[in-house]
Amino acid sequence: MGIFAQRLVAHDFRSYESFELELDEGITVLVGPNAAGKTNLVEALQLLTAGQSFRRPSPVDLVRDGATRAELALSLAGDGRRLDMGMVSERGRRAFTRNGKRVPASGIRGVLPSVLFCPDHLDMIKRSASVRRAALDDFGVQLNESYAQLVSTYERALEQRNNLLKDRFAPRDLLSAWDETLITAGASVLVHRLALLERVRAHLVEVYASIAPRETVDVRYRASVGDIPTESSRDRDAVAGYLAAALAETREEETRRGMTLVGPHRDEIVFLIDGREARSFASQGQQRSLVLAWKIAEVEVTRDILGYNPLLLLDDVMSELDASRREAVVRFIADEIQTVITTTNLGYFTDELLRRAHVVRIGATEPEHEGGELG
Repeated sequence: MGIFAQRLVAHDFRSYESFELELDEGITVLVGPNAAGKTNLVEALQLLTAGQSFRRPSPVDLVRDGATRAELALSLAGDGRRLDMGMVSERGRRAFTRNGKRVPASGIRGVLPSVLFCPDHLDMIKRSASVRRAALDDFGVQLNESYAQLVSTYERALEQRNNLLKDRFAPRDLLSAWDETLITAGASVLVHRLALLERVRAHLVEVYASIAPRETVDVRYRASVGDIPTESSRDRDAVAGYLAAALAETREEETRRGMTLVGPHRDEIVFLIDGREARSFASQGQQRSLVLAWKIAEVEVTRDILGYNPLLLLDDVMSELDASRREAVVRFIADEIQTVITTTNLGYFTDELLRRAHVVRIGATEPEHEGGELG
């Protein structure tokens, strides 16, 4: 059966003084004009499922102007369980709760993962490599808590090592100690990334073929340490050896430039269409099809790993897609996936979808409900 989000409550969060939203186990459509607060509700749902927001806000950003404290609560149910997730933001700090007990963000993640698709994601293919790395890592941390810990450990080691490289008087033995930490954490991050990307790739290829059957697509991991053979990609010791060798080879250049030049933070995720790099050669439509296929693949991988679907959040993407890609989205969400969609125009949806959806009009003094049955 899986876990479903049932009810979201917000107090002094972003633009909302007080707001309650009942969620359908199928499709909930939030419709209203621009700047009505629809994306704020999507952000609230992401915070209480992923433990983070795509906006990367400071705690102060979450509090309504004139208020001192923002509160969010989300009720979850399914598989014979009931869970209450919460978040409070005040005094420049953010705190999460689970069933009334304070927990770190990791205590929120993984119960009901969420997959977000918003307009900012549509240019993922042509933007810098850091955007694609973050997309993979943000997805991975929801599925595996050790993934989040490894990424955090690697980032701390990288920061310390870079500080030492910038200090020409720093002891070399201290740099060697951070080399070991960087290699150990970096190899673990690489093993996790390679395994996760391979899972995503399998679904990405299949989904893209259903959207653009005349084209072939692929995605590859381009490691800054050089090619890592498939047979070595799950062996941490072997991957650590590649990273250690690359660091030794670049040591002189790193010392001169004062920064770490190889490792997971310098890697690239490359999308290919008919064998050509999509970043350079793909049309805007092809790029959007790739991102759409990636997001659908994230849902499929979540189902493979957890045995149930994540919460799918579609924030104003229908207006950015053409008719054929909107149709692909509608076909996909018909497959028993709890989905929250924001839009300014119900004309993007079929009458059949709207009949079974729970439609909430945002922008009135109180939310107006219409459409399909709840629950």
